[in-house]
Formats: sequence, structure tokens, C-alpha cells
Amino acid sequence: MPIFTAPDGTRLAYRRVGEGEPLICLPGGAMRASAYLGDLGGLTAHRQLVLLDLRGTGGSAVPDDEDSYHCARQVADVEALRAHLGLDRIDVLAHSAGGNLGILYAAAHPERIRSLALITPTAWEAGVPIEPADRLAAAGLRKGEPWFDEAYAAYEALLAGREPEASIAPFFYGRWDDTARAHAALDAEQANAVAAARYIDPARVDAPAVRTALAALDAPVLVLAGELDGVPAPAKAAEIAALFPHGEVAVQRGGGHFPWLDDPGGFVRTVAAFLAPSVHGVRLPGGNRIAYRTWGDPAAPPVVLLHGRTEDSADWTDVAEALSATRRVYAPDFRGHGLSDWPGGYAYGQLIEEVREFLDALGLDRVDLVGHSMGGSVALQVAAAEPGRVARLLLEDPLPPFPVDPPRPPAPRPAPEEVRALDYDWEVIPATDEGANRPDPAWTARLGAITAPTLVLSGGPASFLPEANLRRLAELIPGGRAVTIPVGHLIHRSDPDGFLAELKGFGMY
Repeated sequence: MPIFTAPDGTRLAYRRVGEGEPLICLPGGAMRASAYLGDLGGLTAHRQLVLLDLRGTGGSAVPDDEDSYHCARQVADVEALRAHLGLDRIDVLAHSAGGNLGILYAAAHPERIRSLALITPTAWEAGVPIEPADRLAAAGLRKGEPWFDEAYAAYEALLAGREPEASIAPFFYGRWDDTARAHAALDAEQANAVAAARYIDPARVDAPAVRTALAALDAPVLVLAGELDGVPAPAKAAEIAALFPHGEVAVQRGGGHFPWLDDPGGFVRTVAAFLAPSVHGVRLPGGNRIAYRTWGDPAAPPVVLLHGRTEDSADWTDVAEALSATRRVYAPDFRGHGLSDWPGGYAYGQLIEEVREFLDALGLDRVDLVGHSMGGSVALQVAAAEPGRVARLLLEDPLPPFPVDPPRPPAPRPAPEEVRALDYDWEVIPATDEGANRPDPAWTARLGAITAPTLVLSGGPASFLPEANLRRLAELIPGGRAVTIPVGHLIHRSDPDGFLAELKGFGMY
């Protein structure tokens, strides 16, 4: 385990887990060894976690001065770690009580913060207390759980200063299952009770000064709350996010205080999207967060690229880089794909509506629209629903709005471990197969409403989509025409030069 020395001479330990850009991880507890963070639900697939054991916990030494357990004094430890790693600016993830340390570090060293992710944080040092009523209100959401009555009585006793007669741990997990029980069982041996008692001192909190410093932080900040957590509850998390000029709040559905255990995939998608410099996010009116990538000059004419089923926006990278010479390129991840939310519900009507909401959210009043496969089907209906919004429409081997013949049979669900490894929500498959087998008849009827010049690219005999159906589709669209590039369904990958040549000839760049 690597060691570095704090300014007061205390030897501190940390671990590196995963690959990629380093992410400094500050544990909570308060003062619990960083081992409880694990791999943060698989975030190691996107970033290298630098898991710091705070002084007196895990592999770090016990300091000579117990007062140095106070979180304000540990700011120097974080700065020493940054210097030890040779990093000019750092991405920081702080959990629970570690949120106070992350906040104080950002206030003291704003120039060193590239991004700050606060995961179910407390923010006592910024004057945002968690009241007993907040905790009990969140606990009340779990009424009906078999353990509720006993655990709720214990929580009331603890908050009233009495000795509880049962564990309150179930309230801190979205699911009180074997994984949660095993995680909670390690708390006592991983925590330093003496250090925890000194970590926050209300008499030393200078909230006005901290808030003033945070108001000047020019870095993105994510505050992630669990829907079922009371430390903090989602409303309190929003209050914390409001302390920052570039703060945003995300609420994980069904999440507790350790959201990476409750829904590892959802947690990783939210945090990875926030941390990725090339990925942006926008929350739609229904609450769903859509991740998207951009290329090119923001002032250039916009073009929006919609990916195919089971893909994500990164699939367009080569095309987008070429287009970005003259265009501002936007490529969203559909719901249930990539780094967007996976909320369930993947009927074509929902996908179509969310693309329209995405354009609204970004203020894109008139765009060129490109869609591949499933994305082409969605683009087609967006252009039909809002003809004045789409200037040009290019459909790459799209699924036309005609019933598939023969119908697609029910897809067998893969094994659970295979489902977990997917980069998309498997439920997309049956939902969109249903849409392919039984498309809304109105979709064909309203093709005549499309006013944009439309180019339909077919992959020819090598594609699973009949070329004759795509030519029929083009004939039903006023100003539509069909071109065949006989390389199969993935035209933009199999023949990128040919694909780009068609875009160029169509006036898209």
C-alpha cells in the first residue's frame, strides 16, 4: 500500500484501484477506512480510484495529536496527497461525512479542483445540518419492510439520546439484502470512534466563510442523493448543490446512503457521465437524465446524431469529428443506453418524445438530423411530428414504420451476469421488438408531413433490412430519395468514406 507523509509527519496510506484518470476518493463514516467504498460499483471501469485512508483509519497511522482528526485539519492531508501524486488539478469524490472534507478542500484550494462529486454527503461545515426530523421522515419511507417497526423504534431512541435496542443499519441501504448486511457488519472494525468524535466540532464551523468560498468555485459539482436516504434527503441535497455556481443534484431511484450497492449500474452511469470531460448531461421534464457528447464550434450550424439500438453516442465519434469541421455536433445516448439513465419503459413513443425534449432543453430550434437503425426510426418520427424543426433528414438503414415480416420472436433473456455486463438495458430489446412488430399505424400516415429533404441510405443485400422497404419509405416522404451503399447495416462503420461522401453531397458538411 503506497504511503505519503502529511505536513505534520503522520504517515498516510492510499490504494489505487482500476485504470484511467485518477479520482481522489474521500471516505465518510465518519472516519471509516476506505475499504468500505470497494470499487464503487464498478466505477473502476472508467477511472482509477485513489482511495485515501484518513489518518487513524485503515493503513494510515494514528496521529500524535487527536485534534488533527478534525476535518478542517485534514484538508492539508488531501493537498499533500495531490502534491504526492504530481497532479495540478484533481477530480474529487467524497462520500457521506467525507463531503465535509471535500467541501473544505474545495473552499481552501479552488484552483486545484477540476470536478467534485459529493455522494450522499453531509455539509455541516457549510451550515447545512441534518435534523432528526429529516432522518425520521426518510426512515418512514421504508414502512412495510419486515424490519421496519423494530428499526424505527431504535432510530427514535438513538436520536433522543437513548440506547437503541436494535440496529438502524437497514435504513441506510436501498435493499436490506445479504450484500447490505455484509457491508454493514464491517462498520465497527473499519471505523475509528475516537477520530469520529472529533471530526466535526460545531464550535469551529465557520459556515459563512465556507459558503463565500464555495460561491466562487469555478468547477462542476455533482451532489448525488439516494431517494430513500435521509442523510441527506433529496431536498437537502439540492440545498447543498445550490451552494455552488455549477452544482447539480441527481437522485438515484431506490437508493440509500451507499448507492453504489443498491444499483451499481445506475450509480456508475451517473458519476461516470459527470466525470467524463467529453460527456454532458441534461435532465428532461420527466426526470430522466440524458447524457450527450458534443463536437465543433458551438456557434456552427447544429446537427444531431441518433445512434442505433444497443449502441451509444460514442459510436458516432469518427463521423462527428469529420462533421465538426463545419458543424456543431450533438449526439445523445438514448434512455436505457450508455451513460443516460436506464429507467425502464423503452417504447418508440417514449424515445421519440425524449428526443424532442432533448432538443427543447438545449434550445435547438432547427437542426439537421441523422439517425441510424433504431435512431433512424426515431429521427423519422421527430421530423414528422415537428417538420419545421428539421432542416435535413438523413436515415442510415432505418427500421421503417412497416410491420416486420415475419414478426420478431420473443428474445430469450440472457443470464443475470450477462445482463449486468451489457452497456444498455436489456429491456430495450423486447420493447423495441414490440414496436417493430406492431408499429403505430399513424407513423406511416404522417410521413407526408415531413418537409425536410430526406436521404434514406440502405445497406443493400448484406443488411437484414430489405432494400425494397427502404425505397418504399423514401417514396412516401415528400422530397425523399434512397441511395444504396452495399456494405450492410453498419454503413458509417463499414464504409465511413462512402457515408461521409453522401453527407457531404446532401449538404450536411
